[in-house]
Amino acid sequence: MYEPVIGLEVHVHLKTKTKIFCGCSTAYGSEPNSQVCPVCLGFPGALPVLNRTAFLSAVKVGIALNCTVNQYTKFDRKHYFYPDLPKNYQISQYDLPVSADGYLDVEVQAQSRRIRVKRAHLEEDAGKLIHKPEFSLVDYNRAGMPLLEIVTEPDITSPEEAYEYLAALKSIIEYLGVSDCDMEKGSLRCDANVSVRPRGMSGLGVKTEVKNMNSFKGVRDALDYEINRQIAALKQGEAVIQETRLWDPDALKTVSMRSKEEAKDYRYFPEPDLPPCTITEAAIAELKAGIPELPQKKLRRFMTEYGLSASDAKILIAVKPDADYAEECFRGYSGADKKNVCNWLIGPLACEANSRGCRISVLGLSAAALVELLGFVESGQVSYLSGKSVLTEMLAGGKTAAQIIREKNLAQISDTDSLKLNIAEVIREQPKTVQDVRQGKVNGIMFLVGQVMKKTNGKANPKIVQELIKEALKSAE
Repeated sequence: MYEPVIGLEVHVHLKTKTKIFCGCSTAYGSEPNSQVCPVCLGFPGALPVLNRTAFLSAVKVGIALNCTVNQYTKFDRKHYFYPDLPKNYQISQYDLPVSADGYLDVEVQAQSRRIRVKRAHLEEDAGKLIHKPEFSLVDYNRAGMPLLEIVTEPDITSPEEAYEYLAALKSIIEYLGVSDCDMEKGSLRCDANVSVRPRGMSGLGVKTEVKNMNSFKGVRDALDYEINRQIAALKQGEAVIQETRLWDPDALKTVSMRSKEEAKDYRYFPEPDLPPCTITEAAIAELKAGIPELPQKKLRRFMTEYGLSASDAKILIAVKPDADYAEECFRGYSGADKKNVCNWLIGPLACEANSRGCRISVLGLSAAALVELLGFVESGQVSYLSGKSVLTEMLAGGKTAAQIIREKNLAQISDTDSLKLNIAEVIREQPKTVQDVRQGKVNGIMFLVGQVMKKTNGKANPKIVQELIKEALKSAE
């Protein structure tokens, strides 16, 4: 039996207006090679200057990941030759990263797992190659983008664990506001180092690095394939080769790219054009004080303060704007059971958001408006189904729940005298069902309720109808 050993390298584009070492714009989607200058193109004599916002953002991430922030750090040259790297070296960090020795706790199948963070270091991104059948093109707009690489220890033991780690890390970074983490734009990318070993052994097997995974699901699928590939090779007496492999999402397999480089191959040495960076304990403390409530803490608070289940709270806190919107709804709701609000947030409201391809926080519905609608539903003035249709109308036209209910005459009939007349008619028309109910087949009551709803065009309050039917049948015995 074999077990996998996985380490992840996550690359995050930091949210800055300009690149890490020059004044070129970081805006996405511009014309190819329109956001370049002598510095990010690597022209001789061009000198880099560190982007302060990028550095401070990196420190914030280190703090959030429980790392030790190095008060003294420096940059290094990492040499490799590739068409999208204009200087033929990358300015990165080697032995003195921004932060190191942290951890992130994740939940996997109701078990808490601690994933150690080895380091988080700053570097510049390379350009982008576009391959055509006849030729290849290179766009240097991305060259010099501020990149934070977050490297774990080989603590991850399954593809599912890797998925949960990535989801938790992405959520933290979004809460900090230092990156949009948009994988489609390349703002968050992940490489995985994978090896397998006989179960129970402490040593590490020969690892491969898997690249080109553009979604968390892709990471999970690629890891699953690569683990099985390595195990199959070892069982057949073959050696696993240390190499870099690409994930092919169409063929659902990894393919060999090149032999894997080691640190000595990059010929690191200190970057001579950038001075070392220092940050004081006071500055670190100030940044720490400004970090918002992070997802795991917010999840625990939502469970204790609002009585939510872990699964419901996890959905609501995944994205900070959605969590803030949910909290505004909870605080504006006067009822004791916040689960009612939660059900609408992760039910009808989430459905409306999904149909529009957005988050609930950007639907344009105020928390007060949603709470008002819930009041109409919970008081029985409108049915749950009518409430959902009112929600759709509110999002489409900007009217209040009260206006829509009045204009569309959606108010439920709760007048017992008029309902008793309808119920009497149904009892006369459905003698067989009435007899079944009296013989103990209680499901027949819901059929009778349905008949009353038909007679009232769905406007009767079903709870009141059910109680009145029970009373009518009991008094007729």
